[in-house]
Amino acid sequence: MTSMPGAIQAVTPQEEHATMLDGPRWGPKEGRAAQLVVLCHGVGADGHDLIDLAPWWATAMPQAAFVAPDAPFPYDGAPMGRQWFGLWDRTPTQLEAGVDAAAPLLGAFIDAELARLGLPADAYALMGFSQGAMTALHTGLRRPVPPRVILAFSGALLAPHRLGEAPARPPVLLVHGEVDEVVPPSRSREAEAALLAAGFPVESLFCPRLGHGIDEAGLARGALALQRAFAEK
Repeated sequence: MTSMPGAIQAVTPQEEHATMLDGPRWGPKEGRAAQLVVLCHGVGADGHDLIDLAPWWATAMPQAAFVAPDAPFPYDGAPMGRQWFGLWDRTPTQLEAGVDAAAPLLGAFIDAELARLGLPADAYALMGFSQGAMTALHTGLRRPVPPRVILAFSGALLAPHRLGEAPARPPVLLVHGEVDEVVPPSRSREAEAALLAAGFPVESLFCPRLGHGIDEAGLARGALALQRAFAEK
């Protein structure tokens, strides 16, 4: 089921009151920032959940500035935490509408951070975990100036039928635990197939015995993907 032009999409009361994005920042480890890495957290968390990844990846990217914005909407499943879009209705149409609403907010934040750091429009990478991975993929694939790379951990590709909207083909790294009990690894396998069919360069890592989380193997592959992406230009 897909969205139709002109269709009215319901939103939760929380989604009527989106906040401007902001969140914890880290780095650069050395000198002035030459790259930006934006980290998008999962549902019910906030930017503090991912900013601790920055010291890990700063070893490989010492001139990178890292930022982990809090998602724009209050989490509708608990009194604390944030979400990129609501999960009260998990039909494909409603999830697509939700991520469509989040994408321009994340895009505006990326533009503002690049301007604040005095960086070129293409000097950034997007990373996300779980719902953040879904948002990073949906946003990054449609940016007028695409990210150098998109790192999607334990996520899924929403609205794969709209991949033709992508103005470019940025590289994508998909990482998923083989025993993920929250977002099945089949969602990343489906994303891999759809992205490859649409001509995107894709690398995938499926981690044995890993549930819904990030392990050292995934961090190491992410560091390598970041190094390669910024070394190519």
